[in-house]
Amino acid sequence: MDEFRFEITEEWEGMRIDKCLATLIDSLSRSFIQKMIKEEAVMVDGKAVKGSYRVKTEDQLAFTLPKAVEPDILPEDIPLDILYEDRDVIVVNKPKGMVVHPAAGHYSGTLVNALMHHCGKELSGINGVMRPGIVHRIDMDTTGSVIACKNDRAHNCIAAQLKEHSVTRRYQAICYGVVKEETGVIDRPIGRHPTDRKKMAVNEENGKKAVTHYRVLKRFGNYTYIECVLETGRTHQIRVHMASIGHPLLGDEVYAGGRAPMKLPFRLQGQTLHAKTLGFRHPATGEYVEVDAPLPEYFRHLLEIL
Repeated sequence: MDEFRFEITEEWEGMRIDKCLATLIDSLSRSFIQKMIKEEAVMVDGKAVKGSYRVKTEDQLAFTLPKAVEPDILPEDIPLDILYEDRDVIVVNKPKGMVVHPAAGHYSGTLVNALMHHCGKELSGINGVMRPGIVHRIDMDTTGSVIACKNDRAHNCIAAQLKEHSVTRRYQAICYGVVKEETGVIDRPIGRHPTDRKKMAVNEENGKKAVTHYRVLKRFGNYTYIECVLETGRTHQIRVHMASIGHPLLGDEVYAGGRAPMKLPFRLQGQTLHAKTLGFRHPATGEYVEVDAPLPEYFRHLLEIL
């Protein structure tokens, strides 16, 4: 079972305990935490508390997450577009609509199911049976480069590079509006949306540091084709950052603020975002490896239309 412990500092003083924990543990919803509080699973200074409790400076919070019953994740013979592979790592070009790892509602058809069939038992086990080999992910409707690790040594090495922001991650996207500057840097913290737990948002108070570098590749009337380089890797980072400066990604139904997409001869499936280039220091040789994922057909066709 996962156990969380926190000491409350002055910045949290007076906040309701359920909201405080939902902010500190961004993987859990506020309603789930409220349920745990009702079941007396949340402790302050060793005693169970009620949902109306407001935290105080130096409170010692302890929260134990009950062990989830994990379903069996089975190998599936799903074709993979392999960009690079050796005995330590594999980099694939993920298609649109594919979830990276199993989760509620998606226990089959994921990249993990495909990797288990292709790699057999040669996947790192650090992230457990639900995410074997997975060291990072991209959104279901984002296409492009994803690296998976075949052993724990490789996993630890790539994870360390991600943590120190030394992995090269270049994306291409199409956004709404005319981006006036040729290049720019968005340095705004990202955290959970204050009212919608399914969304992320620029959150100056409780967000984590997030930095995106962008440059204009081409302009098409009221649309701009851009390249984004991630300095950090927060959830939905490019989508949130571009929306925050008034240029949400074309087709992004979550962050585009109700903007209607332009008339197209086909329907867009989510945001126009592609993880094009992935570069990393090889965990065995130490040499720099850079892999490029070609733009998917829908993206190329959209550029032709524009």
